[in-house]
Amino acid sequence: MRTILKSKFVILFFTALAACTPKPESPANQEPTTEALQTQLIERGEYLTLAAGCDHCHTPKTMTPEGPVPNMERWLSGFPEDGQMPQIDRAALEPGYWTLFHPELTAAVGPWGLTYAANLTPDETGMGNWTFDNFRKAMQEGKHKGLDGGRSILPPMPWQAYNEAFSLEDLEAIFAYLQSIEPIKNLVPPYVPATAL
Repeated sequence: MRTILKSKFVILFFTALAACTPKPESPANQEPTTEALQTQLIERGEYLTLAAGCDHCHTPKTMTPEGPVPNMERWLSGFPEDGQMPQIDRAALEPGYWTLFHPELTAAVGPWGLTYAANLTPDETGMGNWTFDNFRKAMQEGKHKGLDGGRSILPPMPWQAYNEAFSLEDLEAIFAYLQSIEPIKNLVPPYVPATAL
């Protein structure tokens, strides 16, 4: 009887000891590292950037037999600083007529004037000096370069639609992605008002 009690005591003792001993967490249960979280944020931002079609206007194109395709060497760098605009027919730009696009789709002209797609890369000629708050104001409030007191962002940039579609977390992810891509030096020309065309 004493042997059985001793055995039960030993079993209970080691069971209790095992229950109190901290177990190493399995990789699935471990909190992701800061680096892993940043990688996830950038990957989500890349997905959202592609889903929103940002490259359609912000990446110069190469013409192919199937039409224009993004020039991956100039990814999201905006209208080329040395780009040339074709002759603009002002009569076609009156309200109710046409909106015209540059052959590379990185510039548009209409009743508002001539606008160029911005350089979204983290170069100082692009978004290299932007804070997240600048980006948020641009995307949610339509502030050019995210600056208070400046002009509004003009067509064809659909910031109003993006404001409706993207949460603050989405914008944080997109900004993280844009800050992670290759910086490309490209000083996009300034906006030209309709009266100056």
